[in-house]
Amino acid sequence: MNTIPHTTEIKKRARFFLFSLAGIQFIHIVDFMIMMPLGTEFIRALNINTHQFGLLLSSYTFAAAGMLATYYVDRFERRQLLLGLYAFCILATIACGLAPDYESLFIARAFAGAFGGILGSLVQTIVADSIPFERRGKALGTVMSAFSVSTVAVVPLGLFLANQIPGLGWLAPFFLIALVSAVILYLGYPNIPKIAGHVDHVHEGSRLSQIFKILIAPQNIKAFIFMALIMITGFSVIPYIALYLTANVGISNSYISLIYLCGGIATLMSSRFIGHMADKHGKVTVFRILAIVSLMSLLVPTNLPVTPLWIVLINSTEFFILVSGRMIPAMAMVSQLVENKVRGTFMSLIGSVQMLSSGIASVLAGWIVTIGPDGLMQHYSLVGYGTAMCGLLTFWLVGYSHSDKKKHKEIS
Repeated sequence: MNTIPHTTEIKKRARFFLFSLAGIQFIHIVDFMIMMPLGTEFIRALNINTHQFGLLLSSYTFAAAGMLATYYVDRFERRQLLLGLYAFCILATIACGLAPDYESLFIARAFAGAFGGILGSLVQTIVADSIPFERRGKALGTVMSAFSVSTVAVVPLGLFLANQIPGLGWLAPFFLIALVSAVILYLGYPNIPKIAGHVDHVHEGSRLSQIFKILIAPQNIKAFIFMALIMITGFSVIPYIALYLTANVGISNSYISLIYLCGGIATLMSSRFIGHMADKHGKVTVFRILAIVSLMSLLVPTNLPVTPLWIVLINSTEFFILVSGRMIPAMAMVSQLVENKVRGTFMSLIGSVQMLSSGIASVLAGWIVTIGPDGLMQHYSLVGYGTAMCGLLTFWLVGYSHSDKKKHKEIS
């Protein structure tokens, strides 16, 4: 009779633990993506072009891609490191809200990336350390539903504040993020347990040699390339969607919040389902299905003519579900490639690859797309064709990268 309350209490603690991690992941994603739907506002208010906007976005990602964290991430207790980096990320976000010009914002975003960039990979490391592989897809689906919540709540609200508070404009969303971040830190602090099992392992050789071995391991190199292609596939297109829809498709800027709201609600409902399907039918199978189906959602929005809002909403919602959904089985597979004692280092390197490749993607796309004399965005279709090619490569590479049946029976 006493086992039922005990089991219920364990499940309750596990839920609060995952929701706390999801909250931190939520802030990392919001802080990373809040500028993307505000592209038109930033270009106008800061008097910059699409290339400069791409550089502004990449200042976060390139700083986040710095590999300094790989040196210490497995030497510290996970909880202490996670909460410490999160607190500094909040301070950097406040600095973004206080930035008076383009140069100051560029520097503040770089600091936000330096502190916040490791949060995503550290959260995924903690999930991998704590949740068995056979249930990890669903757990990651819960944590990665933070993307959905961010698009449902904070991104539309941030856009609303930017448009409705003339005295603050694009600064307002940063203050909102900082406020929500502080609340999540307060609520999540007691729910994340100490995780220090990896610290007890004896590490042979110097720290740099250990990192180098992880970097050059053949299966890890395949994983790095795989994750880079996934990020390029999404983040060549995502930063310029709002700008394209308002300039070329004829969608009013006031409806951009609605597009993110619908996409966020849909992915909130689909994330755990995708995770469950990945656990049930295999991560490779589910990823390949999503990779192929998502090709149309990459090609359509980069080639849309003037289109009614309801058609745009259908396509953009599909885009959110499929492009973000690929990450759930992908991260479940990648997190299983290394042992617990070096998983933090490996996932930090994965995070660096993700941020570096997404930064490169936004910069390259910023070079390709231009604003013509008529105010229309040009050459966005070329970006779509390039991302579709990358998507096809991930379909092939996922089987090649995760086909070691002896070591990863379930993955294949």
